[in-house]
Amino acid sequence: MAERPPEGSDNITYKQENKPKMVKIRLKRLGYKKNPTFRIVVINDLQKREGRPICELGHYNPKTKEMKLDKATALEWISKGAQPSETVQYLINNCNEDGTLNYKQKTEKKLSKKALAKLEAEKEAKAQAEAAAAEAAAQEAESPAQEEASAEA
Repeated sequence: MAERPPEGSDNITYKQENKPKMVKIRLKRLGYKKNPTFRIVVINDLQKREGRPICELGHYNPKTKEMKLDKATALEWISKGAQPSETVQYLINNCNEDGTLNYKQKTEKKLSKKALAKLEAEKEAKAQAEAAAAEAAAQEAESPAQEEASAEA
């Protein structure tokens, strides 16, 4: 029969990993279905997305492109070793000094494949029309020269 371990000691050994605690700056989702808003938070890497943050740096609404961020504190956390997510890094880089987002609207509109094909066809037709007009002008310039040569002869 197996001997029992002495009283007060448990036979389970726990491995303690000496993992350094990683601090991240990431977005914490708020809002309701299909209408997200985010808080920009400093949080332990192992915490879940909606976990308790170490520090809140600001908020961001992607629908209205409205943002308020304490940029100085965010840069301070980064200098201490906090790793920002890709989105938060973009927000910090495109943030004004007062903490608002410097949003650059796209000037070009994306066109569908049909619209692009139509636009290319129009360009080709215009180029052909210009070439035909240039050819006609060249022939008209040659015609009076030929008429003058035949009149002199």
